[in-house]
Amino acid sequence: MRIGTLRNLLPLALLLVLSAAHSVAAADRPNVLFIAIDDLNHWVGHLGRNKQTKTPNIDRLAGQGVAFTKSYCLAPACNPSRAALMSGQRPSTTGCYVNGQNWRPGITEDILLNSHLAKNGYSVFGAGKIYHGAGDRGGHWDDYFPGKGNPTTHPDAKDTGVGGIQFYPVKETDEEMPDYGVVSYGIEQLNKKHDKPFFLAVGLVKPHMPFSVPKKWYDQFPLDSIELPPHRTDDLSDVPPAGVKMAGPNGDHAKIVESGRWKEAVQAYLATIAFCDSQVGRLLDALDKSPNRDNTIVVLWSDHGWSLGEKSHWRKFALWEEPTRTVFVWKVPGVTKPSVCDRVVDYSCIYPTVCSLTGVPLPSHLDGKSIDPLLKNPAATWDEPAITTHGFKNHTVRTADWRYIQYENGDEELYHSAQDPLEYTNLAKLPEHAAKKKELAALLPKTNAKNLPFNNDGEGKKGGKKKNNDD
Repeated sequence: MRIGTLRNLLPLALLLVLSAAHSVAAADRPNVLFIAIDDLNHWVGHLGRNKQTKTPNIDRLAGQGVAFTKSYCLAPACNPSRAALMSGQRPSTTGCYVNGQNWRPGITEDILLNSHLAKNGYSVFGAGKIYHGAGDRGGHWDDYFPGKGNPTTHPDAKDTGVGGIQFYPVKETDEEMPDYGVVSYGIEQLNKKHDKPFFLAVGLVKPHMPFSVPKKWYDQFPLDSIELPPHRTDDLSDVPPAGVKMAGPNGDHAKIVESGRWKEAVQAYLATIAFCDSQVGRLLDALDKSPNRDNTIVVLWSDHGWSLGEKSHWRKFALWEEPTRTVFVWKVPGVTKPSVCDRVVDYSCIYPTVCSLTGVPLPSHLDGKSIDPLLKNPAATWDEPAITTHGFKNHTVRTADWRYIQYENGDEELYHSAQDPLEYTNLAKLPEHAAKKKELAALLPKTNAKNLPFNNDGEGKKGGKKKNNDD
């Protein structure tokens, strides 16, 4: 062979070697099963907050991976929580604070987690609710199944609930529920042969309101056995006006108490959680039987918490423990061991952690840090606080022992969470805690982006009902 010919072939050979190496590296990358759950608070067995709950499948996953006991959302509402999680940017960075806003003017779709993974060699599949509604798919997807079905009220249901708090059994079977179809799509993807590593996002809508699932799930929680969540009728007496306004005690809570149906609402929420857990179980069982079992990261997260009468408050839309604490579990082959992590984390960690574990380059726009060190060693040093935002300049900082809330108008709350986990006593006005308040206030976001446009002709800006809708 002539030297010139050999020289011409060398670049091609090198290209083939590099291409083969890249293919091997891509093939070795782990898949990601990304399980999102809507409106699930910390009423799961492994967190111990409510002994009545039945969540064997979520608890099974928690027992196989790292279960976080102090994880918090970035915003206590679906739209801003998901926009922040999937962009890796806090609401105070983007200006997406509440449900009624359009997140796109503040977040370009090319930086979203699914888009970023797609640009870096992943096939990306989605189903159900990942962004704010199945119709809002956000960014790039190779395929997406929004889900279908519209359950109807069971003939035995007395009505559809109390005011805005909707709860009733439905006449459909499990198989006819929208979440069942979404999980079935996820199972199909798990069982397929893929030529690239995949990111599979499966978004379950339940236990989002209405608390409406087949009657058999209600039957698991007899009404005469239901216990109300811990509450005090005077719990708002030391809460400042801005906090009382968020609580809205004269709205949902007053109607529920007047109706005498508080236990029915709790029963319905527990039933809906149990149904949700059964769908998580289907997904986990399918993964265990699939060829991708040993090379798939599982991360399960709920988008925020939910209140059922604590502090005379219902729904999310507030900055206390109940609306902000989440369910958060990671199972990473070759990295995690069955363990519990008590370090405080928030969801700004999810995007960088997925990048770290998949070998995908870390983009420069992220606000959070990877929790990879905690997945390897749950007892590792970790000094990051959790920060949750609800509306412009309304923030809470959660550390291992404390919660501090600062509202736009300057109102404050301070709770010694280690000694007062139910946040009954606001210490903000006590002079002996001035230094602690100053310390925690220094952790608040340094930027407060202006509100993004609203999708409802400004009603959200005016504080109307659509600002805090449950859609």
